[in-house]
Amino acid sequence: MNVRIPRRRAATIVAAALLSALAAPTVAQTFPDRPIRMIVGYSAGGGVDAMARLLAPRLSTLLGQQVVVDNRAGAAGVIAGDAVAKAAPDGYTLLLGDSSTLIAKFMQPKLSFDPIRSFSPVAGLFKSPLMIIANNEFPAKTPRELVSAMKAKPGFYSFATSGVGTVHHLGFEMLKGQSGTFALHIPYRGAAQIVPDVISGQVPLGVVSATAGLAQARAGKVRGLAMMSNDKLPGAEDIAPLSSAVPGLDVAPHLFLLAPAGTPAPVIDRLEDAVRTVMKAPDLPQAAALQGAVPDFKSSQDLARSMAEESQRWGKLIAEQKITAQ
Repeated sequence: MNVRIPRRRAATIVAAALLSALAAPTVAQTFPDRPIRMIVGYSAGGGVDAMARLLAPRLSTLLGQQVVVDNRAGAAGVIAGDAVAKAAPDGYTLLLGDSSTLIAKFMQPKLSFDPIRSFSPVAGLFKSPLMIIANNEFPAKTPRELVSAMKAKPGFYSFATSGVGTVHHLGFEMLKGQSGTFALHIPYRGAAQIVPDVISGQVPLGVVSATAGLAQARAGKVRGLAMMSNDKLPGAEDIAPLSSAVPGLDVAPHLFLLAPAGTPAPVIDRLEDAVRTVMKAPDLPQAAALQGAVPDFKSSQDLARSMAEESQRWGKLIAEQKITAQ
């Protein structure tokens, strides 16, 4: 069936397409011409905020415009994600997201945005290694001994994390599922509350950021039992990864930069190139390590694939373990 388009309308369509094609190079040449907001879903002083403030001044220098960190804390990053998803798709509002952004889809059915469809990936940034710490009296000193101890006494031990549905929690659930063990989850508000209770023996195991765990382990207050990922973090070389006991287990929160869906490709390319240059800086690994992070640059295309794969992985685990926000 042939559909005839009036000549005037056809001319309008052609003209619009030509203008769009001609505008692309112009956008690339002029962007950015005003400050950029990098929205962070956590309060100032936290790990994700620290990485944002590491990146912002370096990106500002490269882009020729100030990159301002805007903290929108609350709901494990959902408030920030909602703000960016609804922002104009022009590259001037970005989200420094993390794995919690992807997990939120499965923990909050009424989420106002889709972590995959509502954003245009810009670049992958960092991984933040996690550590399992133990009370000094805990009967295990290695990942293999940890698995053996939990198998010997199913449900006897408990572990603390910074909340239901966090990577900390889901990573330990993955350990349980792949090792055939069981331990009771006790959600806390963060490492500041977890560490003292592990030290006192109120809870025998805790999952915390590597920096929080290392500081206490080096002081002899807790035992650094296992790294949850295979990342090489300076200062943690003597702590074995969980994969030494459970092959293939590699869990760490990912940090990445996103723009609203529909952001023009030339703008994404400009931002991605700037991030790539920043991530190549010789001093960046050491600066990141001080904040407990490991550089993990990904192009926009690689990030899109990585986000889809990670989202699927968490969704499968949450469904299998019947994990809910309650």
